Amino acid sequence: MKICVLASGSTGNCTYIETKKYKILIDLGKSKKYITNALKEINVNYKEIDFVLLTHTHDDHISAVNSLLNKHNASLVISNKMSKDLFLKEDVNVLIYDKEIEIDGLNIKSISLSHDVTDIRGFVIQEDDKSVVLITDTGYLNHKYFDILKDKNIYLMESNHDVEMLINGPYPDFLKKRVASDKGHLSNEFAGIYLSKLVGNNTKEVHLLHLSEKNNEPKKAMSTVKHYLKEANYKGILSYSKPDEISKVIEL
Repeated sequence: MKICVLASGSTGNCTYIETKKYKILIDLGKSKKYITNALKEINVNYKEIDFVLLTHTHDDHISAVNSLLNKHNASLVISNKMSKDLFLKEDVNVLIYDKEIEIDGLNIKSISLSHDVTDIRGFVIQEDDKSVVLITDTGYLNHKYFDILKDKNIYLMESNHDVEMLINGPYPDFLKKRVASDKGHLSNEFAGIYLSKLVGNNTKEVHLLHLSEKNNEPKKAMSTVKHYLKEANYKGILSYSKPDEISKVIEL
C-alpha cells in the first residue's frame, strides 16, 4: 500500500492511496491541473484512478470533481446525502454507498464526522493486513468509532489549529466560534488526545493534516501531538503535510 497527501488545507485537499489492485483518490479539492501534475510527480497517470472518495462537499474538497471525472472510468464513491449536494455532469460514474464497501479484497469503512455540512465521512481503508485511517474536517470524534479505528498502520489526522493562536488570531469572532465548535475543526490538543487512544503496536506513522496557515504552526502541531503520543508510548513516525505541497510517499 502507498499513501501520498497531494494537498491538505483550506486551499484544497486531495490524498492518493494505492493498494495491490486499485488506485484511489480521497477528495478532489484542487484544480485538475494541480492534481494531474501532482500525480505525475509520483509516477501515476490520473487516468489510472479507479475510485474517488469524498469526505464531504465543501469546495476545498470537491472543486475538480466534474473536470477530472468527466468521461473518466473512475467511480465517484459518495453517500446518498452527498449526491444531493453535488451538481454532477452526466458522464461521471457514481457509486452510492451507506457505511461500508467491499471490492475484491479491498474493504472501505466510513464513519460519520461532525462538520457544518449535510454529510461528512472519515475512512478506514484496509487490504489484507495493511490499513490507513483518514479523518479531517471534524469538530470531534465520537467514541463509538474507536473500536473500528484502533491500532491501524497509518493515521492521516486533522490537526487544524492551536487554540491560543485561534483566539488571538485574525479571524472574525463568528469564524473563530465556527472553527472551535463541534462542527468545526480539531485542535492540535484534541488531535493528540484522540490519537493517543487509537495508536497501537501496529501503527507505523501518524501524519497530520489540514494545518491552518493563520491559526497554527507545524512546530506547535507536532510538539502538542507528540506530547500525547509519548504518553501512549508511541514509537512510530510523526509527520505533517503542508497546504500546497506533496508529502512523501508512505509505503506499507
